[in-house]
Amino acid sequence: MRVLVVCSYKKQYASHIAPFIEEQVASIQNQDVTVAYFLIKGKGILGYLKELGPMLSEIKQFQPDVIHSHFGLSGLLANLQRRVPVVTTYHGSDINIDSAFRFSKWCIRFSAWNIFVSKKNQQKAASKDKFSILPCGINLEDYLFMEKSQARKHLGWKQEERYVLFAGAFSNKVKNAHLAQTAVEQIHGVHLIEIKGYTRAEMATLYYASDVLLMNSHSEGSPQVIKEAMACGCPIVSVDVGDVAERIDGIEGCYIAEKNPEDIAQKLLLAFDFNGRTDGRRKIDEMELDNNEIAKNLIQIYQNVSNKR
Repeated sequence: MRVLVVCSYKKQYASHIAPFIEEQVASIQNQDVTVAYFLIKGKGILGYLKELGPMLSEIKQFQPDVIHSHFGLSGLLANLQRRVPVVTTYHGSDINIDSAFRFSKWCIRFSAWNIFVSKKNQQKAASKDKFSILPCGINLEDYLFMEKSQARKHLGWKQEERYVLFAGAFSNKVKNAHLAQTAVEQIHGVHLIEIKGYTRAEMATLYYASDVLLMNSHSEGSPQVIKEAMACGCPIVSVDVGDVAERIDGIEGCYIAEKNPEDIAQKLLLAFDFNGRTDGRRKIDEMELDNNEIAKNLIQIYQNVSNKR
């Protein structure tokens, strides 16, 4: 099986590939699938259209059985050729943001198979056939246990103080940092830490060092940060966004909050009072969200669409 992965070029990463895509691809390769990337450097619909010629050249050279595109606009580009079946994964912003969704609608129509990372995204897309709900997984071995005191010492944090890990960068408008900052201001002596500039290896240390992860985004698909925090047993406070409520349901120390600073502050206090590690890692296992399990599902999808050619 030969799979061409089509996704956008990300200059902020050393590999120029979004980590959740790169990790998913590595898990597929571990199961004897040959993978090549086509990275889209253009921006906007015109920038993407300029990539059609180079993409067709890559297809001719690599001869894939399936193209797996990530995000709707990449999928639309991939579907401008009709020789190789296209599987497209929609990660959330391409469904939740109207300006992107208008392109995703066409991609959904033309793709041989569509993957939505959450049921909410599938429902909004109103897709009725040829789809799966399959979130991106994580590599559990990247999140091995660490004592909170050890993690804080490594980061230079004070052992006795309270730290809330914000699920994104403050500059990312979708993450709604102002709401988080307003909520945290209602609790004395709390540090709000943004996720910005950390390597994947450093993220586990952050989860183990923090008292709670806070997410209050305007929209999400199936956020990786939630699954990573679960794998580390980090308590979670989140608004009902994406598939978060489904993921943390029944986990003691994890709370769904209303989208207002007062309720978020109250839920943060509950997480502080919990004062321990959650049972999130067990639920990751139960939901088969390890990348190796996700890879098995993807390979089955690839085989199905390839056999229909």
